[in-house]
Amino acid sequence: MTVYTPILVLGGLAAAFAIFSVGIAPLTGPKRYNRAKLDRYESGIEPSPLPEGGGRISVRYFIIAMLFIVFDIEIIFLYPFAVAFDALGWFGLVEMFIFMATVFIAYAYVWRRGGLEWD
Repeated sequence: MTVYTPILVLGGLAAAFAIFSVGIAPLTGPKRYNRAKLDRYESGIEPSPLPEGGGRISVRYFIIAMLFIVFDIEIIFLYPFAVAFDALGWFGLVEMFIFMATVFIAYAYVWRRGGLEWD
C-alpha cells in the first residue's frame, strides 16, 4: 500500500483543487452579464438566428464530431507503434497492418455512406 500512497495523495490533492475551484468561482467571478456575453458563440462568425422556440441543431453536426474523435483516437494509437517499432519485430508489423486495415475499412464505410459530406 505504501507504493500507492503518493498516487492517492496526488489524486486527493487534484480532487480538492477541482472542488475548491468550482466552489469559489461563483463567489469571486464577475457578475456583469451583457447580451454579447450570453449570446451563442460560433467560432468567431455571426451566429445564425434560431427559429422561434429555440430550434434544433442538426444531428449531422454531432455525427461528424464523433467520427472525428473516433478517427483521431485511432490515429493516436500509431504513435506508440512508431516509438517501439524496432522492438516489436514482425509481430508488431503484422498487428499494425491489421489495425490500419480496420481503420481503412471503417473510413471507406463512412465515406461511402456519406458521413464525411458537410451539407
